[in-house]
Amino acid sequence: MRFSAVSRTRRFLSPARVQALGAQILEEASGRMAISTFFVRIAGAALAYLSQIVLARLMGAHDYGIYSVAWTVVIVLGAMSCGGFSTSATRFVPQYLQARDYERLRGFMRAARWTAFLIGAAAAAAASAVIYLLGPVIEPYYVAPLLIALLALPFFAFALIQDGIARSYDWSSLAMLPTYIWRPLAILVLLVAVALAGGQTDARTTAAVAVAATMIVALYQYVHLSRRLAPQIPAGPYRIEMTSWLAVSMPMLLVEGFLQLITSADVIMVSFFRNPDEVAVYFAASKTLALVHFVYFAVRAASAHRISSFTHSRDEAGLADYMRRMTHWTFWPSLLAGAGLLVIAPLLLRLFGSGFESGYVLIALLMIGVLARASVGPADALLSMTGHQNACAGIYATTFMLNVAFNLILIPLLGLAGAAIATSCAILFEATALALVAKQKLNITTFVLPLLLARKDRPVDQ
Repeated sequence: MRFSAVSRTRRFLSPARVQALGAQILEEASGRMAISTFFVRIAGAALAYLSQIVLARLMGAHDYGIYSVAWTVVIVLGAMSCGGFSTSATRFVPQYLQARDYERLRGFMRAARWTAFLIGAAAAAAASAVIYLLGPVIEPYYVAPLLIALLALPFFAFALIQDGIARSYDWSSLAMLPTYIWRPLAILVLLVAVALAGGQTDARTTAAVAVAATMIVALYQYVHLSRRLAPQIPAGPYRIEMTSWLAVSMPMLLVEGFLQLITSADVIMVSFFRNPDEVAVYFAASKTLALVHFVYFAVRAASAHRISSFTHSRDEAGLADYMRRMTHWTFWPSLLAGAGLLVIAPLLLRLFGSGFESGYVLIALLMIGVLARASVGPADALLSMTGHQNACAGIYATTFMLNVAFNLILIPLLGLAGAAIATSCAILFEATALALVAKQKLNITTFVLPLLLARKDRPVDQ
């Protein structure tokens, strides 16, 4: 029997084979990044948790509660100050790389960085003015830590852009390590150094330490990212298209901003009704739960630019299969981690100090919302990366308003438990809405239960 080398090569390089091979390479790369991101987030969550325990011990519950509110405000405003470019980077960078459009790529990176830094600076100035004007209304012990912490805002937003660019290149370590390892480690080391030097470790000092750590790590990340980008992007002119970039980035900004508000609003609202000691307990409980929540954020961070690649290549079947895998990768590890956390949570909470054990009930209540969000996988990233960011932003805006309304009603009635119930109820709505919109607009199932049943119903030979 004779074999034609040409015919065999044609069969091997047929469009179907090339597409399948490309999908396999894409999936393997995505899997590697997801696994890398997952383990970085594990290490980051453990380090962040350890640092929170040390901070609580060094400051005491009262100052720890004050610092928690101040830094939460920075996180919320930082997510909004990046202008949505931290997320749109995972859409535009792969698009320009695929088209070899280096002129727009250079322009996008330059514009994104400067926009985030300048918005962050303006937001810090505006927030400081608001705090000054509302001084008679705000409790005096919150004012100084808030004003100090806001100095970190431009660098915090700048770092978020760096994360988005690094993720777009599959540089998960460069994207994740500065945010989830180096910054909390720097805060911890600097504050311990202050304590060993005999300095006062109150909320104001810790806020100043957090500002210094944020600045140092952001500059470190910028230098290393610039070095890695240099051989990837040839030197040349750049093109700025702010109108088209903002048209995509602003809805993504709403998505990221409202997501952060949903995640953090309860801590801020608890501070309106309860004293800093109770805020400290609630914050400790939410940080303990972050040991489970990191699974969702890890998969979401690793999958956004992959979804964008599937979208630009118009591979609808590949995208649907990819989302099925990502949902399973999100839900089952979250469920396993959640079950384990409920067993060891009392011990973990005692590490914060006396009185923090009361946060166990809060962890159980908040767990409902975390598992609900995990049950639909990165559905929000799916909508944002496929051109439905407006729908996603609308869902998050509604979820945030529900969260605020539920908190206003339930905190006065049930205290800290009311805040946890309110947040979980809002996230239940969020997960349901995201799954329904993804199915309606893209005909992609993201809810884990139908995916599990479909897998069981699949014939054995498939």
